[in-house]
Amino acid sequence: MILITGANGVVGRQVMDQLLQGGSAVTAVTRGPGEAQLPGGVRAVSGDLFHPQWFEAALEGVEAIQISPRATGPGLGDLLKLAAKQGVRPAVLLSATTVEYPAGEARFAAQFTLAEDLIMSSGLDWTVLRLADFAANALAWVPQIKAGDVVRGAYGQAATSPIHETDIAAVAVQALRTSAHAGKVYTLTGPQSLDQFEKVRLIGAAIGRSLSFQELPPDQVRQGLLAQGLPEEVPARLLGSLADYANQPGPTTATVEELLGRPALTFADWAHDNARTFGG
Repeated sequence: MILITGANGVVGRQVMDQLLQGGSAVTAVTRGPGEAQLPGGVRAVSGDLFHPQWFEAALEGVEAIQISPRATGPGLGDLLKLAAKQGVRPAVLLSATTVEYPAGEARFAAQFTLAEDLIMSSGLDWTVLRLADFAANALAWVPQIKAGDVVRGAYGQAATSPIHETDIAAVAVQALRTSAHAGKVYTLTGPQSLDQFEKVRLIGAAIGRSLSFQELPPDQVRQGLLAQGLPEEVPARLLGSLADYANQPGPTTATVEELLGRPALTFADWAHDNARTFGG
């Protein structure tokens, strides 16, 4: 049995699907009533991992665990202690490239650094995946693309190597099924560094439309996000990272190809896979 936290997230869903396809039993932890959205055959556990006192029973029979720090919050240390007590061995942590390649406000990278420190001292057979910008972050542009041919945002020159969630999941599944990756830290990115102008163009190519990116002042973007009711953390995370990536592109590694034995999926691949979501 493999337990997934953040089960309704972009990566969690992919990991569940790939584990199920390989015949693994899965327990999915969701915050709130997420059971109906889970694939058939998944054991669902609903609860608030920020208060995991009840979590020991949920770990019964679990042999490996995938951890999303943003799903577990301050309960991560308690969760790891319980997992070790219950005999869990492989443990995969989803971290961020900003731990190694700083970008954005330091407080956000510090959260991942703390999570890494906790899992490395947990006694589990840990593997840390430091992840680049998710290709799926481009889903934030869906409303604009459905409404017209221009995507508006800040820092058009900000460049990252966005990674397809399928590749993240494939590496995570490898590490969950065996201890061969124990004690390893992997920096996972997509194969190409792309700025926002190029990402929008590639989405347009996937849906058969000519799309463009229009750069706006960062303060205007910030106020627009806050006006939508989003918490301050959202524009702070977004704009801080974009500002730095406009000056220095994020990292690009070949680690996905080295681990999976095939080329990493491109952003164009991701755009094609999600064309219907953008109205294509």
